Amino acid sequence: MPKIKTSRVKYPEGWELIEPTIRELDAKMREAENDPHDGKRKCEALWPIFRISHQRSRYIYDLYYRRKEISQELYEFCLDQGYADRNLIAKWKKPGYERLCCLRCIQTRDHNFATTCVCRVPKHLREEQVIECVHCGCRGCASGD
Repeated sequence: MPKIKTSRVKYPEGWELIEPTIRELDAKMREAENDPHDGKRKCEALWPIFRISHQRSRYIYDLYYRRKEISQELYEFCLDQGYADRNLIAKWKKPGYERLCCLRCIQTRDHNFATTCVCRVPKHLREEQVIECVHCGCRGCASGD
């Protein structure tokens, strides 16, 4: 007889500490996905989803690297299960990218003249003081701000 696969996931030790916050952010994400986008531009409908995803990744990053409140096993579990963005966290660890909002803002193929997004320009160098990124709605994620 073939083995029966169960979909139960074994949660590592310490999961009960972060579970309420993760569940709350998941509920916000579902709400943002189901939110009607009447009267909004196509890109504006995705901005709340990007913000919640960033918030969830930043929460796990801060718990592991800054506060050191979760174990490496729990951190790896969160990355493997998709609770945090592994590539975004890898960029946050590099100098100059500590406040990066999303990975699309640094991909040169998505922008004119093969540059980065306008939200990556420091505030003191901008001509217009109030800007929003087209991709994620960020108002400025340069490290020097």
